[in-house]
Amino acid sequence: MTRRYLLKKIKLSESDMKEIQESVQKAEESTTGEIALALTAESDTYSFWELLSATYFAGVVFTCLLPFANEIKTLYEKFFWTVSDWVLPAFYGITTLVAIIIGFFLMNIPFFDRLIIPHPIKKKSVTARAFRHFAESGIYETQEHSGILIFVSYLEREVRIIADSGIAKKIPQDLWNIIADDLAGGIKAGKTKDGFISAINKCGSLLAEHFPAKEENPNELPDGLVILSN
Repeated sequence: MTRRYLLKKIKLSESDMKEIQESVQKAEESTTGEIALALTAESDTYSFWELLSATYFAGVVFTCLLPFANEIKTLYEKFFWTVSDWVLPAFYGITTLVAIIIGFFLMNIPFFDRLIIPHPIKKKSVTARAFRHFAESGIYETQEHSGILIFVSYLEREVRIIADSGIAKKIPQDLWNIIADDLAGGIKAGKTKDGFISAINKCGSLLAEHFPAKEENPNELPDGLVILSN
């Protein structure tokens, strides 16, 4: 999924992205904490589940065709003078293979992906991807270990807020989870920009309370919404 298409699906414009960036900058003025934002189309490829579902789909097609074996053979006889013994097995084999290919492409459509992937697997994948970005982007390396990540995964429709160790000692995770749920609700309602800005402001207020700004307040992390590739 391209960046442009993802932003369209999640209902964010370039001007919205700018407003979100400015909101982060404003929130960080009153705290030494750092707020990082990330958005990804999906947190995993889910190829196993897509292939498994495609195989089940092909199995259903194969089973539905079995009662029509005589009709299929008769149809072949109308077009060819002789019908070898291998024609019917070959027909079923090729049809099953084609059904698997078609099924696999269908299962890559987000709507079907959400249906076939077990909910616990999606939640686990989003959490793992969020922690991976938290580590790869260096959010854990801020001076006071006061960085947080607001992570949104579009396919799974899940939001995670991960706080560094310095924050975790002072602010319970339950508060971040409430903000994450509110953001998810805003995105679901089609108010993605407002949801992000509200979450940023709430995070900023909590950070300002426990990590107030100092005379020297360097900006240690990018302020804008980062679009991740899978």
